[in-house]
Amino acid sequence: MVAQLPGPLIVAPMAGGPSTTALVRAAASAGALGFLAAGYKAPDAVAREVGELRRSGLAYGLNIFLPTAPADPERVEAYRRVLLPEAERYGVELPDPPLDDDDHFAAKVGIAVRAAVPWVSFTFGVPDAGVVSELRGAGCRVLVTVTGAGEARRAAAAGADLLVVQAGSAGGHSATTDPDGYDGSSTAPESLREVASAVELPLIAAGGTGTAADVRALLAAGAVAVQAGTAFLLADEAGTRPAQREAMLSGRYAGTAVTRAFTGRPARGLRNRFIEAYSARAPIGYPAVHHLTAPIRAAAARQGDPEALNLWAGTAFAEARTGPAAAIAARLSGAGD
Repeated sequence: MVAQLPGPLIVAPMAGGPSTTALVRAAASAGALGFLAAGYKAPDAVAREVGELRRSGLAYGLNIFLPTAPADPERVEAYRRVLLPEAERYGVELPDPPLDDDDHFAAKVGIAVRAAVPWVSFTFGVPDAGVVSELRGAGCRVLVTVTGAGEARRAAAAGADLLVVQAGSAGGHSATTDPDGYDGSSTAPESLREVASAVELPLIAAGGTGTAADVRALLAAGAVAVQAGTAFLLADEAGTRPAQREAMLSGRYAGTAVTRAFTGRPARGLRNRFIEAYSARAPIGYPAVHHLTAPIRAAAARQGDPEALNLWAGTAFAEARTGPAAAIAARLSGAGD
């Protein structure tokens, strides 16, 4: 199974735009494994992207969000009231968000099964053993993103082929199944050691990877591959918003923070005004809070204002470079060292 990985580098799925078919194709051409991000997308859009990559004959993966518990309507409504000044600031109306949205989970699993997607990963929980069995029966290899030993044991029991061990230093949403107790303080070496002590599955390390030295260290620590996302946000082929590209290159942001302010789930991004103002007041409530803040984020993006955008990025964001994805992959792989 491990020998069939294209190489020791994986380009992480990054929902919300950065993960494009062009980025996944470029990763494959460079000997890496790139993942499409099914999160937030309608099933027909996912099916089109999967079809394009399937026809290419290149290696690729698909990441699917698992459904989460319904949001508390009172807490979401209270946060809606808190955000009204932001709505006025950006000239938008805040919606009444759906409280129980499964992101078309069954439909996206069905797409993966019918297309026999080579690699299918899950985030925000552990899929049922029946789902894993169906995917494996279709020829898919199943990965589950975990943040600790308990999640790893459940994923192993469900039949996962590999685990993506996501540290708190990773950019974007944490895969934790305990969002209330999550603080994002773990590093990739720490998380890798914890999970390796709990299960015997092949492990892919993720979080805080910005240099070839980072990759080498995690491979030496026992990871079969290293997953990087933030390092590819500035790639030519990535669909990263112009405002985020400018923010990452500006030097204005000294660090990152974990916040629920944008989506109701803990996620790491560049520490901007919105994070500072609302992190302490945001409830757990994904994806209701995601839908609630969407008009604000969209207006900020149109205005080129990064201060109300979810600028997802890991702790090694300062190491990100512009250029073709192939050159970024080569740099992380240590080519020319």
